[in-house]
Amino acid sequence: MKVRQLKDYVVITLKGMAMGAADVVPGVSGGTIAFISGIYEELITSINNIDLSLIKVLKTEGVKAAWSKLNGNFLLALFLGIFISVLSLAKFLSWLLENQPVLLWSFFFGLVLASIFFVGKEIKKWTPGTILIFILGTAAAYFITELPPNENVHSLPYLFLSGALAVCAMILPGISGAFILVLLGSYKTILDAVHERDFKIVITVAVGAIFGLLSFARLLKWMFKNFKNFTLALLTGFILGSLNKIWPWKKVLQTKTFGDKTVVIDDINVWPSAFEGDNQLILAIILALIGFSLIFILEKIASKK
Repeated sequence: MKVRQLKDYVVITLKGMAMGAADVVPGVSGGTIAFISGIYEELITSINNIDLSLIKVLKTEGVKAAWSKLNGNFLLALFLGIFISVLSLAKFLSWLLENQPVLLWSFFFGLVLASIFFVGKEIKKWTPGTILIFILGTAAAYFITELPPNENVHSLPYLFLSGALAVCAMILPGISGAFILVLLGSYKTILDAVHERDFKIVITVAVGAIFGLLSFARLLKWMFKNFKNFTLALLTGFILGSLNKIWPWKKVLQTKTFGDKTVVIDDINVWPSAFEGDNQLILAIILALIGFSLIFILEKIASKK
């Protein structure tokens, strides 16, 4: 476990808040925020520390040693930030999504666009193999954003799988976990279960999410250890392909109401000139530039430390 001061954990909590806020917006991944804020590999490694050997350390060496092996302070600070964001900032972002979608998408479009350069420059050497993986990652993410959603599904094994896949998407840069639930047709079932306190469904999805998180984190760690350049190329492609989902100007073709939420399930990207209503072009460009610049400002701040 890294030696950190209180101010370092405050910064990690703020990064967690940014991750939580991003996951609220369909099409934006908390994994992207984790990557551009420099904590992605530590997060994956820390999740991988949750295994049977942790119980052995707890029994033989005590709570302090187990907490250190877990990198508990880091995970606690990060998930505290995510929790705070979901309870507070996420509500504000949801309001923006409903009332100022063009401006919100513009900011995130600029931010995600800059993150392509940020993640891509981590690739030490571009080869025909990395270029191919990059193209495949881009195509896969684009294809996912174009998939039609399934109808609502109530099967417990399917909901278990939905939880596992959604949390995998959540920690993958470029792919939104909430959007995956809409595609799988599980969004309304899970939302209703939370509102109606149907603990059987909530626990099923939660167990699936834990299973997916622990198993997928191991795969990601193995990929980073053995094929780092290929993995970075794949993630860069995922982020590029996801831009299709967060283009600010869209024409809505079909929506569905899930409880008190209305989710767009079919739309097409249009040029600002073809947008129905006020395209807010000047302000949208300014916010996109702010989002784009923010990534490089954060990188400079981090490099000075």
